[in-house]
Amino acid sequence: MASPFRFGIVGCGVIAPTHIGAIGQIEGTEVVALADTLIEKARALGTKHGIDSLYSSCTELLRNPAVDGVSICTPSGTHADLAIEALRAGKHVIIEKPMDISMEACDRLIRAADECKKVVAVISQHRFDAGTIAARDALHEGKPGRLVLADASVKWYRTQDYYDSGDWRGTWALDGGGALMNQGVHTVDLLQWLAGNVKSVYALTRTAAHERIEVEDLVVAALEFENGAIGTITASTACYPGHAVRLDLYGTEGSIVIEADRLKSMHFKSGEKIEGEAAIEHALKVAQGGTSAVKDDTTAAAATASDPAAVWGDSHRAQIEDFLKAVHTGSTPVVDAREGRKPVAVILAIYRSAKEGRRIDLSEMSE
Repeated sequence: MASPFRFGIVGCGVIAPTHIGAIGQIEGTEVVALADTLIEKARALGTKHGIDSLYSSCTELLRNPAVDGVSICTPSGTHADLAIEALRAGKHVIIEKPMDISMEACDRLIRAADECKKVVAVISQHRFDAGTIAARDALHEGKPGRLVLADASVKWYRTQDYYDSGDWRGTWALDGGGALMNQGVHTVDLLQWLAGNVKSVYALTRTAAHERIEVEDLVVAALEFENGAIGTITASTACYPGHAVRLDLYGTEGSIVIEADRLKSMHFKSGEKIEGEAAIEHALKVAQGGTSAVKDDTTAAAATASDPAAVWGDSHRAQIEDFLKAVHTGSTPVVDAREGRKPVAVILAIYRSAKEGRRIDLSEMSE
């Protein structure tokens, strides 16, 4: 029988319990250590989940020989440095979204992963949602025809208290951006994963409804994809009371709509039409053919539109299982470091476009 894979979690904030819960559902894995610069946060989380090895820094946690892999759940601007430290300590690494907040940091992390020959995965758990899997399957089969339009909408709401609750929130240095980098990164990733690589962007941003933040709470961007399609991204934390995330994909032969992280409809000129509960059942059937870890859970997805503490678990579990498969078999995880870089490049191109008032080609993001 294989030895259990033992995780340490660095950062004991809002998302850490989701990692603990997801890992706890996977046979042969466990969380054995926690670290947070505020040791009382690690102590409180450890008490709740029966974890005794507690540390006030990532460096201390990495000295624990019982830790095989590390989940990085800290503020966005610290991700690359902590992940690189873990890699050089011989640990495999899972990084919460986004991978980091600069191209330099992302590229530095990719080089470290290559050098250390350890597995790195960046959380983009909605790639493992049943609706996403069904949409990608239909796109691969060519059912919608040639893609012509792809739209993404993240119209959420965050209170002023949310931004005031942590001195890193709403800052360029640690949050890396606002509604798009923090709340919208998952949807940006799904958009480019389903619709194809982004060629160029043109954007406008605003700080429209919040005070004491450096970053945007509203962004609208026009996109051109390498395959010739065009599209839009709208992201906000100023849309009271908060609305479900939506992805719309339109081709010459039909359309696919994902809403609230589940398949809403598929309509094709071939005569195939699936919507409502039938669409959810179809998505689950397709997804279960590819991964046994996917379930449909829309309650938390809807709640997250207005509450940052509402988080998902099943799709996190599916992604962590994918990470462990890569560790044990030498395969590449679905969202490795190079995949994790892609949505960050799109987001930073959007910010650059808004700042410079011009269209930005994604090729410029490698300069």
